[in-house]
Amino acid sequence: MSARDPLADQVEAILRRASGLMTVMETARALDLPDWLVFSGAVYQPVVNHLTGRPLDYGLKDYDLGYFDASDISYEAEDAVIRRAAAAFDPPLRELVEVRNQARVHIWFEGKFGEAYGPLSCSAEALERFTSSTFAIGARLEGDGRMTIVAPFGLEDLFALRLRPNPVRKTNGFMRTAEAARRRWPELEIVEAG
Repeated sequence: MSARDPLADQVEAILRRASGLMTVMETARALDLPDWLVFSGAVYQPVVNHLTGRPLDYGLKDYDLGYFDASDISYEAEDAVIRRAAAAFDPPLRELVEVRNQARVHIWFEGKFGEAYGPLSCSAEALERFTSSTFAIGARLEGDGRMTIVAPFGLEDLFALRLRPNPVRKTNGFMRTAEAARRRWPELEIVEAG
């Protein structure tokens, strides 16, 4: 997503006003994790809240912080990063930030969700596998203060308050996650696969 994209500019402006998210991104930047992104609800929910007139952190359950390090995909290596990240956050963010190495998701995903999940090549590729195109948005605060917005399926559905299934990877969880989102934001339109 280009920084010159007007919708990406709007996302950035909204995210910069979300104080908890900005603290998470500033801390993640300081941790210098490889190929990191904050994504999913931590990014799309503040936008939905802004568009529906709610506080920016309404409905937010956690901050998904993904990084990509294929040099060691052991649980022990990931756990060391999780512990280092937890030590960098003060409560209540310490309990809300969920750190995962995207290079090892394929090891546990099928066992947890019952769906095949091949290895990824970078953190941004994970977005292409989310249940909905609307959820597939990530953000990173760069060293120079710029914000990178990654949205492989664009931002039009988000700004239209429309949930549609991932167009390239069908998942078992779309209706479950879409209905859960609509319970929090009744304004959301669910478009089922045709």
